[in-house]
Amino acid sequence: MQSVKIVITGPYNAGKTTLIKTVSEITVLSTERKVSNPGQPGEETTVAMDFGRITIDEDVVLYLFGTPGQERFSFMWETLSEGMLGFVILVDAGSAESIGEAGKILEFFQKMSDVPYVVGANRLKDDQVSELGEIRNVLKVSDDVPVLPCNIVEKESVKKLLLGLLFDILKRVEATA
Repeated sequence: MQSVKIVITGPYNAGKTTLIKTVSEITVLSTERKVSNPGQPGEETTVAMDFGRITIDEDVVLYLFGTPGQERFSFMWETLSEGMLGFVILVDAGSAESIGEAGKILEFFQKMSDVPYVVGANRLKDDQVSELGEIRNVLKVSDDVPVLPCNIVEKESVKKLLLGLLFDILKRVEATA
């Protein structure tokens, strides 16, 4: 059986924990705590990591590690990136601030490891599909990196995002074998 470690990262309140909870076949290990910053959206924030698992078939299991989104917990980004075969950068498509923060996080993860990644655009309304190109531009993502809409509360939407990344990972693994 092949184990594939995927890191789910992105800014605060982009939906990382919910994404993992939507597809995990096990109870998600989560380290969420009450927000200590009044005025920030959301009531809880991840302070260490989230962990979930999804079995693709009898040969492949994805282990999903969610990062904290706040920069003050960035020491966990390096730890969680060790051994990853790919990552998802999740953004709140309705928030310019979220997309801007995602750019900083993306730079960090690109420096950590040269692995495949996808960009997931959460909270994208049907009439905003053209925003995907703008997200690509702001993040300075090359054309070979998928930038996909992802409704994090819809299992099929999350699976589509993860399978797209998995195919890129498996191509990379086969090319180096």
